Amino acid sequence: MSAPTSTANGNPDAKPGAKPGAQRGGPLAGVKVLELGTLIAGPFAARFLGEFGADVIKIEDPKGGDPLRKWRKLYPEVGGTSLWWAVQARNKKSVTINLKADEGKEIVRKLAQEADIVVENFRPGLLEKLGLGYDVLSAENPGLVMVRLSGYGQTGPYRDRPGFGAIAESMGGLRHITGYPDLPPPRIGISIGDSIAALHGVIGALMALHHRQANGGKGQVVDVALYEAVFNMMESVVPEYGVYGMVRERTGASLPGIVPSNTYPCRDGSIVIGGNSDPIFRRLMLAINRDDLANDPALAHNDGRVPRTQEIDGAIAAWLADRTIDEALGVLNAADVPVGRIYSVADMFTDPQYVARQMIQTFKWQDGRDITLPNVTPKLSETPGETRWLGPELGEHTDEVLQTLGYDADHIARLHAQQIV
Repeated sequence: MSAPTSTANGNPDAKPGAKPGAQRGGPLAGVKVLELGTLIAGPFAARFLGEFGADVIKIEDPKGGDPLRKWRKLYPEVGGTSLWWAVQARNKKSVTINLKADEGKEIVRKLAQEADIVVENFRPGLLEKLGLGYDVLSAENPGLVMVRLSGYGQTGPYRDRPGFGAIAESMGGLRHITGYPDLPPPRIGISIGDSIAALHGVIGALMALHHRQANGGKGQVVDVALYEAVFNMMESVVPEYGVYGMVRERTGASLPGIVPSNTYPCRDGSIVIGGNSDPIFRRLMLAINRDDLANDPALAHNDGRVPRTQEIDGAIAAWLADRTIDEALGVLNAADVPVGRIYSVADMFTDPQYVARQMIQTFKWQDGRDITLPNVTPKLSETPGETRWLGPELGEHTDEVLQTLGYDADHIARLHAQQIV
């Protein structure tokens, strides 16, 4: 298995995120992760760990593997593999195991004995039915950390319900405050609920590992409910309701209670302006020739600006009405006001900031064709993350991993013949 050749935004000599003398193993080198999940939340958590050096073994069903292999755009378009797969499964080893077979479960238990982290996102109780619950796996590996991602968590009256990211975004409060008040709540165009939950899982796993290694603790379960991960992002909605009975509602493109922060139309499109800190607000008003508002003592602080939101937004909109995006960006950037155009993915490919930070990389797909992927983030100066290989073929590493467990060629051949792997 060789590392992919890559360029970063067209720079063939770039080593993304690295500096001379940087260690190339990653900060999680030596950490072993076993992934028992499909689609988004669990696999994204394991992907994140793998990008920073963890050895990730992904268990897949021999009959088709992770359904994400066939989600969204495929390459080739007919009968191919998802382009998303190249990202979501990068740096992972694919091992096919029939989890309904006793010998298949035995293989998983052996892998879990050597693992630091198990990541799973099945419906609560499924692993227990398979004889692979945390009680079983931790009895053989007391230091094991298990990240469990599910719609509603491992306890409570809803635990057995199916729960996807879209449901979590709704129950967690995000959908209620998203969009315009006269329209039904829209969804964000990505699976944000799953991704937020995955990042909570990674944070929990790293905290549990630190406790085990630095404090002499034992392993533990990291129980992430998708709706709770979304709920954790809801800022001040809970105390506002608890104290004032206020229910935050949809406010379109503005950020409620923080003024001015909105999307504003220019002559040839829209821009986003965040002029909500006190000194920035003054600079913004001076830049748009509204010295009266800049010098109004009643508007010096956010609590004074909120009641006059419409007036302030109107002043900004009037100034922008006859200006192009580029003209507006020129003036506001010169005034040190946070402002930006709304990017499409096409904009990202050519933007100088994306290029300078090497955020888009080009690799070779299996047939030699170029494939572009997002670079790994965040950027660590000494132990940066990297793409060591793209998403693997189904079962590509099955024999290799079985050999490390002590299975000989004849035994592996029998497992294949019996469709256990």
